[in-house]
Amino acid sequence: MSEHLFNEFEKVSSKEWKNQIQYELKGADYNETLIWESLEGIKVKPFYHADSDHLSLPIQTSVTQFSILQHIFVKNVEKSIDTIQNSLTRGAESLRLTIADDTIDIQQLLAGIKAEKLVLYIELPFFSESFIKKINEEASKSSFEIFVVVDPIHQLAHEGNWFKDLNTDFSLLNTSISHYKNINLVSINAQLYQNAGANITQQLAYTMAHLNEYLNRIPNYAGTILIKTAVGTNYFFEIAKLRALRLLTDLLTKEYHKDIKIHIQATPTRRNKTLYDYNVNMLRTTTECMSAIIGGADAVENMSYDALYHKTNEFGDRISRNQLLILKNESYFDKVNNPADGAYYIESLTAQLAEKALVLFKDIEKNGGFITQLIEGTIQRKINESAEKEQELFNTGKEVLLGTNKFPNPNDRMAHDLELYPFVKKNARKTLIKPIIEKRLSENIEEKRLEEEKNPTVK
Repeated sequence: MSEHLFNEFEKVSSKEWKNQIQYELKGADYNETLIWESLEGIKVKPFYHADSDHLSLPIQTSVTQFSILQHIFVKNVEKSIDTIQNSLTRGAESLRLTIADDTIDIQQLLAGIKAEKLVLYIELPFFSESFIKKINEEASKSSFEIFVVVDPIHQLAHEGNWFKDLNTDFSLLNTSISHYKNINLVSINAQLYQNAGANITQQLAYTMAHLNEYLNRIPNYAGTILIKTAVGTNYFFEIAKLRALRLLTDLLTKEYHKDIKIHIQATPTRRNKTLYDYNVNMLRTTTECMSAIIGGADAVENMSYDALYHKTNEFGDRISRNQLLILKNESYFDKVNNPADGAYYIESLTAQLAEKALVLFKDIEKNGGFITQLIEGTIQRKINESAEKEQELFNTGKEVLLGTNKFPNPNDRMAHDLELYPFVKKNARKTLIKPIIEKRLSENIEEKRLEEEKNPTVK
């Protein structure tokens, strides 16, 4: 097709479009009728034009290289090796292995994986130098790229306590980084902020501040940093969020070392997932995975439609993996790098989110940094305020979850199908700080419906 195909048509300016819209509105107010405001305070216009100020942002995304990530919980080494090989055979391209405890024979596990090239994310719910040493030794014998996911700041934010204490945790992290060169040891688990109800600006700013704490406390670090993020259902905003994350973290890391690389792992949020009418979760996770891919995540891990109430099972894993296989192999989502480049709406959202997040990040740094604000409770309070705003939108029906607060099926029953507890767990314990609590929007409604199932006379 000739690039001069449209030369015979006169260009239409943004002002001319707006005038035509105003005419079509027949007196209705343009701002009140067609512009809506997001939770981040971004006013979304009905159209975006080539004369936008935010075009061609310097963001590079290798969408053609994104990998399909499968999660496996490792409690029994032999069974886990079988599950790993089955997952790889059926389409998984990278693996997230959550290690149950430090008694697991990690060297046997890694030696048992039969693959020529693989990216592994090994999540540790404990911090053990001897265990990390074993992973490093096995990594030296293989061609695997290994990320050891042990994040002391996330441990503090999520659990309310360090693994040991601030000085010990960072001393151990620095020692491990200096000694064990075959693995990547710096990770930022930012999924917590999305799942707890932080808005997108907060998620970006808190991720930057979280990252900056590590860059300040690990002298001259020059390796790859893993950032784990959760993706919500606001399709274009989430694409823009990942692009803004790439832009902002590149700006920040270059202030420390030019060779630092950012590796983004994305998964659907738990925030909007529902217990009742759970099949709708497949629709939610599909669009969220689409946002993650187009936004430029290096690895995308889907969430099973039944993850809230069922233990890990072969059917749920297969469905979630196949959703990504369809996006990659049948919908051709991996055929073009930087697919969002030049999309006026996405570029505008990206720039606005980045600008707002940068302002908030600077405020956090001005007031002592991320760890200080966690200890003071400022981060928790701000997330809670944002979560309450979104919860109110859900409670009043302005934010819709089909099958839950709109068009619920009154005959749907779940009380006898619960293998997992799907609500916030109350675990009274002594903590250094108030932890950030992850909570789904639909929990209150679901708890009430479950109670009515068990006691039909209770209304």
